[in-house]
Amino acid sequence: MARRKNREDNSNKERANNFWLQNKSKIIAGICAAILCGGITYLIFLTQDLPSLKQLEGYKPKLASKVYSADMQVIHEYFEEKRSFVPLEVMPKQLIQAVIATEDRKFHDHWGMDLYRLFGAAFNNIVYGRFKEGASTLTQQLARQIYIKTIGLNKTLARKIKELITAIQIERTYTKQEILEMYLNHMYFGHGSYGAQSAAVKYFGKDLQDLSTDQCAILIGLLKAPNNYSPIRDPNRSLARRNVVLNAMRDMKFIEDNEYAEMIKKPIEVYKGETAHGLAPYFTEYIRQIMQGKYGYNLYTDGLSIYTTLDSRAQYVAEKSAEIHLAELQETVNKYYKEKELIEDLLSEEFKESNDFTALLQDSTFVDSLLANKLKVQMALVSIDPRNGHILAFIGGRDFAESKYNRAVQARRQPGSTFKPFVYTVAIDNGYPTTQEVLNQPVVVMMPNGERWSPQNFDGTVGGPTTFREGLKRSLNLVTVRVLQGLIQKPSLVVDYAHKMGIKSELQAVDAIALGASDVTPMEITSAYGTFANGGVLVEPIAILRVEDKNGNIIEQHIPKSQEVLRKETAYIMTDLLKTVINHGTGGRARWMYHFYRPAGGKTGTTNDNNDAWFIGFTPQIATGVWVGLDDFKKTLGHGQTGSKAALPIWAPYMKAAHDTMGLPELDFPMPEGVVRVEICKDSKLLAREGCPCTVIEEVFFKDLAPTEYCDEGVNTNRRNKGKRKGKKVRF
Repeated sequence: MARRKNREDNSNKERANNFWLQNKSKIIAGICAAILCGGITYLIFLTQDLPSLKQLEGYKPKLASKVYSADMQVIHEYFEEKRSFVPLEVMPKQLIQAVIATEDRKFHDHWGMDLYRLFGAAFNNIVYGRFKEGASTLTQQLARQIYIKTIGLNKTLARKIKELITAIQIERTYTKQEILEMYLNHMYFGHGSYGAQSAAVKYFGKDLQDLSTDQCAILIGLLKAPNNYSPIRDPNRSLARRNVVLNAMRDMKFIEDNEYAEMIKKPIEVYKGETAHGLAPYFTEYIRQIMQGKYGYNLYTDGLSIYTTLDSRAQYVAEKSAEIHLAELQETVNKYYKEKELIEDLLSEEFKESNDFTALLQDSTFVDSLLANKLKVQMALVSIDPRNGHILAFIGGRDFAESKYNRAVQARRQPGSTFKPFVYTVAIDNGYPTTQEVLNQPVVVMMPNGERWSPQNFDGTVGGPTTFREGLKRSLNLVTVRVLQGLIQKPSLVVDYAHKMGIKSELQAVDAIALGASDVTPMEITSAYGTFANGGVLVEPIAILRVEDKNGNIIEQHIPKSQEVLRKETAYIMTDLLKTVINHGTGGRARWMYHFYRPAGGKTGTTNDNNDAWFIGFTPQIATGVWVGLDDFKKTLGHGQTGSKAALPIWAPYMKAAHDTMGLPELDFPMPEGVVRVEICKDSKLLAREGCPCTVIEEVFFKDLAPTEYCDEGVNTNRRNKGKRKGKKVRF
């Protein structure tokens, strides 16, 4: 039995051997075919989600949109990836040399993959049992970064195959120059910077074409590991990596030995001028709101260039002026609340019921923290060129990081006495001369809520007949109300004029409007004052001059919209009255304290209980409004914090510095032909005679409304006075 079994086994083996010998080639062919089919199937599977040829040809990197100031400074960028596109021909040759020497020396010779480098790296990785060495060409790196969602970053065979296939497709689709351009504009350089241009600005504060060779080497050194070799985070590692790049450039004969020796001695120096939110953050947010969703472009990815009216020089001095004064004012407000024992008013009833607030008020740390949170003094500044409506400077609050609320255009506050010029404008435009007198006596006005109110002058005084000029110069409430009630008689007429001059907010047609009882925004009332400066022509404020796409094509260009809303004679006479406010009235601090001596008009404004402080003023070139207050409109700035003390100290230093830093010539307001300036007697308001003993003043009139009769005080002065004397001449 055993022998028979052995014979059968041998027979089976012989048949098997014969079958193998007879069909060996077929079996091998079948196995190879199976492997090949499996490989093809795997490749097809891997390539299913790879970019198509159409996608490759339609490469569209995410480009940051840039905001430019009028003096061509980049003041902000909107981006998902902070990237600016720069053509290859503009890039410095040393940057291109550095990337070739470091990342892919055979770039110009391969077709997407470097086989020699690939097999060498694979051998080393097998020997060491881990991914010790990479072999990606520059094109493979680009493929991985552009199509990161489909290729991925995991160190797997599948990813490498996807990367190779895509790299080969890229090489078939683009020229070597185009690939280099895409690579240097696309790659990530750390700290939110994509592309070499954004990195150059981030690290060195300059454009790419202005970089030195060693700075180019620093940028290219970042490509290996941006976080590890950041010159900001780790200058020593960045320096070592830079020298590796320079050495590679020397090996490739891109730089000479002596150049290399000099450059490796250079220290790492990075740009430190960039702030968290940059210059004019409220303005750039205002621009974003205007631009978002407009024209069908994506503000964060389409690389728009937005050219604005803002002047970076004016903005800088505006922010400095505000910063200095607000720090001082905050201390004053804090001190006032402490001295007046008003801290308790800052606490809610719920808090006081659940805490021993009496003990807490003795804790200086708690008190200081409470004041910092509840009594943050805020402000807004809007500065406009009245001739063309260009917004030159713009501040919407004290700290953009703390509050995005834009008080320049969103906050509606009572303007107080800054609204008075609109009342006098109506009177002047309807034939009343500046010498018109009304009584400085108590009045009763109707408030918007229907209540009756008996206002007082700020200083509590009353008096007799008072001219328009004197009433505006001293900001007399009683006089202004009487101009409205006794001469104009229709509050609706004041509303009409104010709206015509640029106030867009709803205004209540009641007598209290004379004292600024209706809310307005800083932007609109500043623009309205610009009408005085611009000879009666209102020019709508604009922030954007033009918008270009990434290729420089103009998408939109803004042309100023202007309209004559006042007779130029009325505008000039009102300007002359407002010049008196600064020269001799409530705005006098601008002259004697802040030494701002250019021809200018302006007006202070303070609301009841010192809750709002304003100063709005203008020269022929710049109209600027400043508001200061607390966001809680019920909270006071404290005793004595008028427009003159709380707002003018920002306005005057800014106006002085802005005109000087922008190099604006000193100009006065041109007097139109329909206005005359004549000498009159202060008391009689008639033309002054030679030798008149009265005080002689100069006054402006519509030419057809100027006095034609002479003052009788000049007749027989020798008989009236033993000694002949000349009157004192006063100029406004």
